[in-house]
Amino acid sequence: MKYSEINTYCRALGLALLLCLGVLCSSAMPADSLAVTVPADSLALGTRVPHRSDSLSAQARSAHSTRAFTPDTLLLTADSIPDTSMGNVRIFNPDPIRALWLSALCPGLGQIYNRRYWKLPIVVGAFVGLGYGTTWNNRMLNDYTKAYRDVMDSDPNTRSYMDFFPPTVKESDLDPAWLKKTLKNKKDYYRRYRDICIIGIVGVYLLNIVDAYVDASLSHFDISPDLSMDVAPAVINNSAPASKPGFGLQCAINF
Repeated sequence: MKYSEINTYCRALGLALLLCLGVLCSSAMPADSLAVTVPADSLALGTRVPHRSDSLSAQARSAHSTRAFTPDTLLLTADSIPDTSMGNVRIFNPDPIRALWLSALCPGLGQIYNRRYWKLPIVVGAFVGLGYGTTWNNRMLNDYTKAYRDVMDSDPNTRSYMDFFPPTVKESDLDPAWLKKTLKNKKDYYRRYRDICIIGIVGVYLLNIVDAYVDASLSHFDISPDLSMDVAPAVINNSAPASKPGFGLQCAINF
C-alpha cells in the first residue's frame, strides 16, 4: 500500500467522522434520550409525583384545594414542584440500529455513541497494528518477489537479490538452488502473513460492529437484586411401586 493511498484513506475516514459527529450534534433532543423530571421532594421514600397535566387539571377544578396526605402517597400540585435544584434528568437509551450503522461507517464511532470510551483505544490500536503489519509484510513481499523473479530469469543485469546479502558476499559463492528455494520460501512467508493481517482487519471491523450493536441492546438489561439462586435439600418421590423415596438437592432460580 503506497503512502498516497494511505493518505487518501485517512482523509476520507476523517471526513466521514466529522460528518457523523455533525449529525449527532445537530439533534437537540435525540430519540434515544428520555427526559425525566426529578423534583427534590420526590427523593423521599414512598413519594409519588403525579403527571403535570393531571396536577394542572386538578388545580383548575379547585384553586384552593388542600393537598391530600396518605401513609403511602404524597400528592403534589404543579406549583409545589421545584425547578431549581434537580431539574430534568435525561436517561440515556442508545439505539442499537444507530450504533450499528455508526460503527459500520467509522470503526469506534459506535463505541463513542454508546459512551464506552474505554473501548475506543482498543479498536483504534487493533486497526493501527494490523494496518502496520499489512504494510510491512506487503513491502517485504514485493522485495522478495522481485528478487525471486530476477534470480529465475537469465538476465545478468537483474541482480536485486544481492541486496539481501552484505557487500562482501559474491554471487559466485552462492548456491543457485539454495538461493531460489530461500527466496521462494520468503516470498510465500510474507504473502501468508500479509493475508492474515488483512483477514484480521476484516475480523476486527465486524467485531466492532457486533460489539456496538450488542452493547446498545444490553445497555438497560435488568440486573436487579431479585436475581438469585437457592439450593436446598429435597425428598424425591419415586413413582415405582414399593420403592423408597430418595434424597437430593433442588435448585430454584429467581428472576
